[in-house]
Amino acid sequence: MIDTHSHIYAEEFDSDREEALERAWNAGVEALILPDIDSESRDRMLALAQQHPDRCYAMAGLHPTSVNDNPRWREELDMVEHMLQQSPVKLCGVGEIGLDLYWSQEFYREQREVLHAQLEMALQYNQPVVIHTRSAYKEMLDAIATYRGRGLRGVFHAWADSAETAMKLGRMGEFKFGIGGVVTFKNAGLDKEVAQLPVELLLLETDCPYLTPVPHRGKRNESAYVEYVCRKIADIHGLSFEQVDTITTASAKQLFGIA
Repeated sequence: MIDTHSHIYAEEFDSDREEALERAWNAGVEALILPDIDSESRDRMLALAQQHPDRCYAMAGLHPTSVNDNPRWREELDMVEHMLQQSPVKLCGVGEIGLDLYWSQEFYREQREVLHAQLEMALQYNQPVVIHTRSAYKEMLDAIATYRGRGLRGVFHAWADSAETAMKLGRMGEFKFGIGGVVTFKNAGLDKEVAQLPVELLLLETDCPYLTPVPHRGKRNESAYVEYVCRKIADIHGLSFEQVDTITTASAKQLFGIA
């Protein structure tokens, strides 16, 4: 398995990060994709990628909520491009980028400008994207539609919309859909949408330390728990755990260029 969205470099793991990594390896997790947030946490992400170069893969990106009420967002955007030009580690993508109107719609214009700037960077540097969307799927569809036919590729992280929306996005670029702990929640309804999506379009993720799957819901999430996501997808599609593991791992390796 590959956890395609892990914030295991976050402060929540300061007391037991290496132990959490060991639990992930023991659970059968081959590698972790580490999404970037902004300059405040970037050094932590890079340090982890340097400590585990064969298993932890860093990205460069500016999260949409890091744009909100931030007078330095243009400087932050410049830092992302500098990372893409001159990173101390090999990068596997541009992310986590996107639109998030859940907390506030006041900064939509700035978020949209930052999103488009980073999508252009991804095309320029031939990198996949990891896209965060919250309370903004219509706006995201409008944004991605402008890239139809340009070779944009990546994953929509923490997918939470309909299979129909996923199919629309699939006609605009080469996209996968990241499925995490929410698919295990009894009343979330995500399982019904996942049932309509081919497993070949799905990637496993945790978004740890957030969105912890059942049976650990309510506790800190960690990359080892991606196993529960894999098992739930297998159950939904009537496949074995091993089949979903094999398919999603191959998809992740191809998308992120992991050997």
